[in-house]
Amino acid sequence: MSLPPVVSLTDCADPNALARQSTRIAALFGSTPTVLPLGGPDPEGAAALTLLDLLRSTDLIGGPSRPVVVLVNIAPRDGHWPNGVPFCSFRLGNHLVVSTLNHRVLAPLASYLGLTEVQVTDVREVLEAAAADWADLTPAEIEEMVRTQFRSLWYAPLLARWLVDGHPVPAQPATVAPAAAEDVRIAVVDNFGNCKLDRPAAELPGYAAAESLLVRNRRDGRDIRVRCYDRLPDVPLGEPGITVGSSGVGFAELVVRGGSAAEAFGLRQGDRVFDLTS
Repeated sequence: MSLPPVVSLTDCADPNALARQSTRIAALFGSTPTVLPLGGPDPEGAAALTLLDLLRSTDLIGGPSRPVVVLVNIAPRDGHWPNGVPFCSFRLGNHLVVSTLNHRVLAPLASYLGLTEVQVTDVREVLEAAAADWADLTPAEIEEMVRTQFRSLWYAPLLARWLVDGHPVPAQPATVAPAAAEDVRIAVVDNFGNCKLDRPAAELPGYAAAESLLVRNRRDGRDIRVRCYDRLPDVPLGEPGITVGSSGVGFAELVVRGGSAAEAFGLRQGDRVFDLTS
């Protein structure tokens, strides 16, 4: 059986962690995965946009396409879970996603790709069910994986492989709510210094009328009016603009044509950029 390729988004981003995860996934799926480390000041925001982009990138194919497995390991920064947030799974189209149960990461999929429900797993329940049916696991091995803090290494790749193989993995459904209306943030700063935002341009007040929005310049604390444009080529050379970027479903970007918006405005990932009350 030909197994699908695996892409992993993770905030465990040091070389040692990436090497171990890559090797384990390769041993389970028979090919080297693509492992994308997501660090920076706001890995949740980066993961949310990257996961949305990753799934969107399989659109506009013009015919049948192969399934992809996506692993997401971005734990919520709330300290709520005693040994880490649970892992869940869901399918969008023919793709399988195994992810930490992180509302901020999953909410954009509910808002823009129609995700409504995920299947939440309990590590011990799944491992014991597997050992009783299809997996050769001893009680000591189960206990080691249940107790470990590093479930993204030991548990999540196993869960993905078992789901791909069609095993009856026990899980409980949970609803995924769309993203709540809140301040617009920078999800990703790309290599050009363009600031990819976490909201469609059409949802920004005044965008459709090509008006301007106040953007906070963190270098000097001033608010600067930046005009909205339909496309990047419409922004005058050397000037800032708010335009439809390459990410999400028509998500906005703050750009400086021919320069770096992040450098010009002193912005970084996770920053709130607009005063939408003015």
